[in-house]
Amino acid sequence: MTSIESVTLEVADPTAARRFYTDAFGVDTQIRLRASEVPTTGFRGFTLSLTVPQPGDVDSLIGSALAAGATTLKPAAKSLWGYGGVLQAPDGTIWKVATSAKKDTGPTTRRIDDFVLLLGVADVAASKRFYVDHGLVVARSFGRMYVEFDAGTSPVKLALYRRRALAKDAGVSPEGTGSHRLTIGGDAGSFTDPDGFAWQAESPAHTS
Repeated sequence: MTSIESVTLEVADPTAARRFYTDAFGVDTQIRLRASEVPTTGFRGFTLSLTVPQPGDVDSLIGSALAAGATTLKPAAKSLWGYGGVLQAPDGTIWKVATSAKKDTGPTTRRIDDFVLLLGVADVAASKRFYVDHGLVVARSFGRMYVEFDAGTSPVKLALYRRRALAKDAGVSPEGTGSHRLTIGGDAGSFTDPDGFAWQAESPAHTS
């Protein structure tokens, strides 16, 4: 089974970005940072999602992210599926913090259950076939709307969503040009998918 070890975000100031992600979420194993000034405008075509146990954890993580310099795209609120909110990091990356729980059942722990990379794609079915051919195993699939791959022991879970639907979920316009400012690191090799997302060969021992 193909493993995803990390995502590399291309940012203007890696030191500042590292400080933000440490202070905001405490994530360090899944995130790599690379200095880049490659042009990009609008929606970059992906979001990163943190799934947590309960609403108190959502509020805690969003609160620390805002204190560290993030901006709100969608305030945390209850929905049909649970509770969550969306924010944008100072480097431009869009993050969603959510839980399927409707109420707290214990103390806030800030535990992150899943780290999910959601790619906004033009054709979910075509991208699904592409990734299956590259060794990923489908865990859940909802027609041409959404596909989630089995993460196994990988620290990063991959899912596909229609680009416009993903932008709507994030609270932004789907329009965007230029670089995705993202590279996916894993054991599937180096390639570029149908929507221009780049993969690079990476082992668990890789460090930024």
